[in-house]
Amino acid sequence: MDGTVPERRTRPYDALRPVSFERHYTRYAEGSVLAVLGETRVLCTATVEDRVPLFLRGTDQGWITAEYAMLPRSTDRRTQRASRSGISGRSAEIQRLIGRALRISVDLHRLGPRTVTIDCDVLQADGGTRVASVNGGYVALVDALRTLRDGGAFGALPLVSCVSAISAGIVGGVACLDLDSAEDRAASADVNVVADHADRFVEIQGTGEEAPFSRSEADRIFDLCLKGCREIRERQLSALALSEEERAPLVF
Repeated sequence: MDGTVPERRTRPYDALRPVSFERHYTRYAEGSVLAVLGETRVLCTATVEDRVPLFLRGTDQGWITAEYAMLPRSTDRRTQRASRSGISGRSAEIQRLIGRALRISVDLHRLGPRTVTIDCDVLQADGGTRVASVNGGYVALVDALRTLRDGGAFGALPLVSCVSAISAGIVGGVACLDLDSAEDRAASADVNVVADHADRFVEIQGTGEEAPFSRSEADRIFDLCLKGCREIRERQLSALALSEEERAPLVF
């Protein structure tokens, strides 16, 4: 793989699509963000409730969970709403990923006996909906923690990490960062990575779609993903405009 851009791709093999986070996108949620990754749009809202799952009652520990859904016309054809057809295995797997990733970023004991639910609703899908959900979900989560802090729930934010996510894969024999839906369909290997602010892996999901991929190809994909996660993290932190006090636990 020499880094030559595949014919179907219009940007460099190691370039992200446009990324943005529009905070306070809705009125009522403690945190809400429109996450944009190329043509993918995901609305991420964070809701705080003064309760925890049964298995955490009496522990004074909080919980972060997520739900994920694609709107009926988020793609080129209409799909039934989950309330009518039941949640798909794909959606269940993705929302578990989002919840796991975001729990890494918070000291759940300092959060206290409350639950933050991150709802990720895909408005428009063009590849990377799960990674956009993690990225936007983190921004919405931080704003929800700010709401709690400003209400006197705790002093300093209980943040311990920043998490960001991106995909990469092998398209036309080349390792490429941030696959859109056309590239994803053409990819012979596809990997999703979640990483923290210290370039440590939080989650790796990878599949050889058409054929196995080698260790050297995997290393190239992971290098691209960490590069992409660093760039997304810069945009997350820029959107959040963290103060010095808020950034203190995130040792870079």
